[in-house]
Order: sequence, then structure tokens, then C-alpha cells
Amino acid sequence: MLINDFIQELETFAPLQLQESYDNAGLIIGNKDWICTGIICSLDATESVVEEAIAAGCNLVIAHHPIVFGGLKKINGKNYVEQTIITAIKNDIAIYAIHTNLDNTLKGVNDRMADKIGLTQRSILLPKYPPTTQNKNNLIDYQQVGSGLMGELPEPMDEYLFLNMLKTSFNLKVIRHSPLLGKQIKKVAICGGAGSFLIGTAVTQQADVLVSADLKYHEFFDANGELLLADIGHWESEQYTTELIIELLKLKFPTFAVLKSVIITNPVNYFL
Repeated sequence: MLINDFIQELETFAPLQLQESYDNAGLIIGNKDWICTGIICSLDATESVVEEAIAAGCNLVIAHHPIVFGGLKKINGKNYVEQTIITAIKNDIAIYAIHTNLDNTLKGVNDRMADKIGLTQRSILLPKYPPTTQNKNNLIDYQQVGSGLMGELPEPMDEYLFLNMLKTSFNLKVIRHSPLLGKQIKKVAICGGAGSFLIGTAVTQQADVLVSADLKYHEFFDANGELLLADIGHWESEQYTTELIIELLKLKFPTFAVLKSVIITNPVNYFL
């Protein structure tokens, strides 16, 4: 099979046109017409992951985060991005990223987070692509496209117990959160990765908590006593995305070598 066979399957589930304008999802390095010898899936396409693919005899790395995000004027190995690119090109390793197009799909990144929390009644928190006459003939269901996800717990839960459940479900060392409000958690808003831009929407949608990552100091004030903010970490919030990608491919290609990277790419460490 060709690399393009796997790309088409991923882009059927999460079309590239759903990615944000700033993003760089898609085939970043390599040729879609290469014969695929095996796939390594990871949250990040670092040099270590590329080396892992080489050792395993795989020539395609599928990552959530694009290794190339901005423009490159030189490639001389001065940073981890350039080092990864050089290693990949020297060894004919293709790198594909499925990023905000997977974030913006109802059954994508946030849905997998919701599975871990056990949410029901799931819907897009902030729809981004309402139907227009321009996409009338498009096969994409735009009612299931946008940022974040809203759902409900089966039963209301004490804030402390909810945070403890998050810690267990996501195997967390720490959770940064806004002041506890002394109320029950029922409606839960989530956003994998950086989701501070959804605080206002979560308040408007009457969420009891927003679970996300990368919240800045002053953004915790934006909770304004109206909801709980829980920052569980960027890598931690998206760690199960790799499982989702593998399941998507295994469903269509059950006998093909689709492997999960054993490299922990999280660059953030905690001194406890």
C-alpha cells in the first residue's frame, strides 16, 4: 500500500479544510506515492520518534503536532525541528500531521478526552463552520465541527472528587486550577491543548468546569467565580490522541503494521 492510502483514510475522518488558518497539517516530509513499510504514531514527530521508526522498519510517522509550524529559511540542524527534518530526509521517512483538523472534529481529540471522563450528551462547544450556501454540496457535517466539546457527567460530582478523577483518568502529577466554588460539577467543557480562548464560551454555555491546558496567570481570573478552570497540561490532555489515530487506521487496515511510539515526547517535567 502507498502512504497516500493511509492519508486518504485520515483525511476522510478529519478533512484538511477543517484545520485552522495558522496550522500546518498534512504531509510535511516525504512523498505520498511511496510504498509504506510501516507506521509509527506519536503526539510529536521528534528526532527520537523518527529514529524509532527507522529501527522498526517504518517509513511513515503520523503525529498530532506538525514538526514544521512556521516558515524555515535554513535547515542546518541548529534546533530540534531542523534536526528532525534532516534525519527524516536522510532516511526517507515521511512525516504526516493531523492537528487542528482532528481537534475540530466532534469525534476527534476532545471526544477521546470525554471518553476518559465518561461524559454523555456530547456536542461542539464553539461551532466554527456553520452551513452556508458555499458548502451545500460538501459531504462534511458542519454541525459536528468546531472547537472544544461540551458534555455531562452521569451524576453531579463534588469539585474535589472531580479533580481527583481527572488526576486518575489522565495520570496527572498536578492540576492547576482556579478557586473552588463549593458547587457540584455536572456540565463539563473540554478542549485538548491550549483552550483559554473558550473560557467565555464555557461560561455562556453554563459549564461548571473547563478542562484544558496552557492557561496563563491572568486567564485564571477570567473564570470570575462562574466556573472552575482546570489546567491538566498540554501533553497530558492530548496523550490519548495517538490511540485514536491508531484505531482509525486499524479499522481500515487491520493487518498492517501501525505501531504506537514508546517515546514520551512531553518536554514538561515537574519537580515534586
